[in-house]
Amino acid sequence: MSGLLALLDDVAGIAKIAAASVDDVAGQAAKAGAKAAGAVIDDAAVTPKYVHGFSAKRELPIVMKIARGSMFNKLVILLPIALLLSAFAPWAISPLLMLGGAYLCFEGAEKVAHVFGHHEVNEPQLQTTPDGGAGLEEERVAGAIKTDFILSAEIMTIALAAIPDGDPLWKEALILAIVGIGITVAVYGFVALIVKADDFGLHLAERGGVLAGLGRGIVHVMPGFMKVLTIVGTAAMIWVGGQIVVHGLHELGQHQPYEWVHHMAQAAAAALPAAPGLAEWATTAFFDGIFGLLLGFLLIPIANYVISPAIGMAKGMFGKA
Repeated sequence: MSGLLALLDDVAGIAKIAAASVDDVAGQAAKAGAKAAGAVIDDAAVTPKYVHGFSAKRELPIVMKIARGSMFNKLVILLPIALLLSAFAPWAISPLLMLGGAYLCFEGAEKVAHVFGHHEVNEPQLQTTPDGGAGLEEERVAGAIKTDFILSAEIMTIALAAIPDGDPLWKEALILAIVGIGITVAVYGFVALIVKADDFGLHLAERGGVLAGLGRGIVHVMPGFMKVLTIVGTAAMIWVGGQIVVHGLHELGQHQPYEWVHHMAQAAAAALPAAPGLAEWATTAFFDGIFGLLLGFLLIPIANYVISPAIGMAKGMFGKA
């Protein structure tokens, strides 16, 4: 009997350890996912453009195809690469993270420049194909999955960098898998709601009754909501990208502008004793965003006149070969 009680006590102890591990993994996954907010918002803002022009019955199937491609990107391609980096080249994580942050700054600044008419931003492929509707749908899905791969790489790298050093490989894999699945479900679930909101509002308006006004309101509000979502997504990209690069420079030994921003944030917190945390966060986000915007503007001519021609030349050489 005493042996059975001892066994049950051991089982209870193991269950407590397992529960603590699960809570720790879930907590770290939530923190890692929150760090990737800028790329997540941008993903949600960009994707609805890919279903523009299709019939209502094809919108959700297209979103589902893109979501499956996004899940494949994160779990089958990017997760193993992230684990290999963590195991064999952890020194490369910070530079890669900075590269992703610089891309976020570039993409955000490109959108800002487009608003002011100084640069033509690259929009998702919207041209028709010789195959007609079916070919156009496949082209749109393929283009969306390619764009998602870049954003997913940023998300997984940011999540990997947020995991504390010393965690076992299985724990890192589990955290990254939870982040990848959770973000994909959240983003494309939100996208599905957005693309069907107009149809839902129109349905309520056509049915009449007490909900007709709500339906007309939804139809009226959605264009403005999409504009706000785009603005918020762009601002988040620039802020998060600037923050990543500033912190990366600090970790690599270049302590400016990190220390200057930190000093300004502390001064703002001291000047607003009623809400010091909010003042410090807002000041840090503001100056990280300014840094990200300036970096993005610097990268636009480099991308247009150096990187893009080099990629085009390489494609031409390989195509001829």
